[in-house]
Amino acid sequence: MSPSTVTILKSPPMKGGDDEYSYTKNSTFQKETISIAKEIIDEEIAHKLDIKGLLSATSSSSFRIADLGCSVGPNTFIAMENVIEAVKHKYQSQGLTSQIPEFQVFFNDQDSNDFNTLLRSLPHKSPYFAAGVAGSFHARLFPKSSLHFIHASHALHWLSQVPNEVVDKNSAAWNKGRIFYTTAPEEVRKAYAAQFAKDVEMFLDARAKELVAGGMLVLIIGSFRNGISPSRTLASVLFDILESTLLDMAKEGLISEAQVDSFNLPIYFTSPDEMEHIIEKNGCFKIERTELFNPESVVKATLSGQACTMHFRAGFEGMLGNHFGSEIIDELFYRHSKKAEEFSSRLQASSNEGNQLFLALKRK
Repeated sequence: MSPSTVTILKSPPMKGGDDEYSYTKNSTFQKETISIAKEIIDEEIAHKLDIKGLLSATSSSSFRIADLGCSVGPNTFIAMENVIEAVKHKYQSQGLTSQIPEFQVFFNDQDSNDFNTLLRSLPHKSPYFAAGVAGSFHARLFPKSSLHFIHASHALHWLSQVPNEVVDKNSAAWNKGRIFYTTAPEEVRKAYAAQFAKDVEMFLDARAKELVAGGMLVLIIGSFRNGISPSRTLASVLFDILESTLLDMAKEGLISEAQVDSFNLPIYFTSPDEMEHIIEKNGCFKIERTELFNPESVVKATLSGQACTMHFRAGFEGMLGNHFGSEIIDELFYRHSKKAEEFSSRLQASSNEGNQLFLALKRK
């Protein structure tokens, strides 16, 4: 195991396997985001990655890549092949075709991730050597200066834990009757923001040790435009639907109000300004590029009640089952689907506000 003194409170991973409710079958949005980011990654590797310097900085002759928060679906394979294709093209464009290295890819997620499904579905004749690495990306995962490129998509918005204050009845940030922070009092938002800043600092410190000097870290994170309220985003409306569904079930006695009061999502969405401030304060990385984009076509395609619910179930079934009991899951998501249809106008109105933030960072 990697050395670490950090205590991480784990959240259940995305739903494994390949059945109708699995992340494998319900991650179209993430796939589209990776597809859009491909062109940006190509440009950053072409113009900013010093391939000669990177390999000379390690004793290894292979180019090592890690995908953090890889989950189980095919999206991680697409992302890794995009990176490798761009690195190969960089060698070829510099007349170094004969020096193209071998590639090694590390697929990382927490130890409860369905690595069996992930590794069984590896593409045949993949252009790299593959390994699974279990552990939280909020702590160290790899030896010092052992990686050349790190990728993390739709992962860093997951917190290492729910902020302690929001579940403390004696705290001004106690989030009674809510499961998220976007429509909560300011004290709740501040508690979430502080936890996010702490987690990103841990994440960046760990990656700074693992990357060689000049190595690249690419992040794709749920975000929103500077200056708008996060309550206007699509994610906030989706969580409002889940919260409303849980409160209805509590009123009917299917779950308890105490269970709702003690349940909070360990997720935080940042703005570009907030994220850049955290990175600059950390000081280990140079920001090469930031860009907001919105995969609007696929967002709108997933806004029907059923599609929205399937996407949500793939991501949150484990967490909700652990807290409220697995026996209520089918009923919960049946109600969620119906309520999503009722909220359709709000979902459509918010679909332009939710964005993905692309960041390309280089290790100083």
